[in-house]
Amino acid sequence: MDFSSWPVLIAIVLLAVVGMEGFAWWAHKYIMHDWGWGWHRSHHEPHEGMFEKNDLYAVVFAGFSILLFVVGTGFGIPVVTALATGITIYGFLYFVVHDGLVHQRWPFRYIPHRGYAKRLVQAHRLHHAVRGKEHGVSFGFLYAPPIEDLQRRLKDSGVVAREQAEIRRSAKAVAPTSDASPTL
Repeated sequence: MDFSSWPVLIAIVLLAVVGMEGFAWWAHKYIMHDWGWGWHRSHHEPHEGMFEKNDLYAVVFAGFSILLFVVGTGFGIPVVTALATGITIYGFLYFVVHDGLVHQRWPFRYIPHRGYAKRLVQAHRLHHAVRGKEHGVSFGFLYAPPIEDLQRRLKDSGVVAREQAEIRRSAKAVAPTSDASPTL
């Protein structure tokens, strides 16, 4: 098989795009929601401005892709360049779908009302329903499991109900009582 033929290289690019969704799921669950939580936490908390610390992950992954382009083109290895192309295409799709469609980080807004795009948005909102780094669901970016399955998993874990009860207890603890005199 000639690994430098166009059909093979196109197949490698497409396999890299699909494979990146698997890698992104794994990295999101086992890096970002584990030892890499320090950067990723910013994505799960309110923030001001255009950027968040979590965006450093995009810089790291882009750097890896750039390195593959340098190696592939510099040493004349078209398979490596095809891998870099697939990773870059996935990064672009991530930017469009996750940052644009799901999180509305663009200057224009589009909210899908049906179809797979709506399912992607709903799945990621369920991912953000959990406040901390544990007990999350739906770690992919371009694949969304059925919403009913995600809702069932969250309900069965009880984590959202516990977090909501904790928020209510905290709100009651800081709320002034009716017989307290106001402070000036």
